[in-house]
Amino acid sequence: MSREIPPTGKRSGPGSSPELRASHADRDRVVDVLRVAAGDGRLTAAELDERLEAALSARTVGELVALTTDLPPVSASGVATVAEVKDVLRIDQRFSPVTRVGRWVVPRRLELAVEWCEVTLDFTQAVITQDTLRIDMDMQGETLTLVTKPGVVVDTDGLRLEHSKIKIRQDPDPGAPTTLRVELVGRKIHGRVVVRPPRRTFGQWLLRKPLSLPAGD
Repeated sequence: MSREIPPTGKRSGPGSSPELRASHADRDRVVDVLRVAAGDGRLTAAELDERLEAALSARTVGELVALTTDLPPVSASGVATVAEVKDVLRIDQRFSPVTRVGRWVVPRRLELAVEWCEVTLDFTQAVITQDTLRIDMDMQGETLTLVTKPGVVVDTDGLRLEHSKIKIRQDPDPGAPTTLRVELVGRKIHGRVVVRPPRRTFGQWLLRKPLSLPAGD
């Protein structure tokens, strides 16, 4: 039977004493776990900041384990998911739609070089492991759509528009702590940039209920 891996990535056993000195890799793994938990809505921004500070200053494995005892255990597959985070993801495409939905892993930086492509980036269930995503844009034609959730904010101050428009709709909970800041820089020629929350279901529209996300997102 396979055993779960503690957030530090070490297996339980005689060689994993809580008093064992923590390495830089141990701290980095716990930082990734905490950021994923915040992206899933399990930690507030204040809790994340407090635990990150404690993780970076931790001296022993026991101190690190204490920071994640109330979070789901990290399995080997969970560690692999964190490892898939890319520093830079480049999308270079023409005439075909680009879509990122579901539990896609948000890179640290995205280079978007597309012509006449509809582009949709849906952050509602995305795996977020850092607090900032920079999108370097060179986009001509069609619409860039960013689907956000409470805690995801979009900054368009660095974006140059040429014959284009921006439409931004606030999330249902504008007071939520920021978990991801998306910075759009570069240029958009022709077309639109749309920032919006998830669409209501037909039942939510009929009942006029506030839009809620699935548990853990």
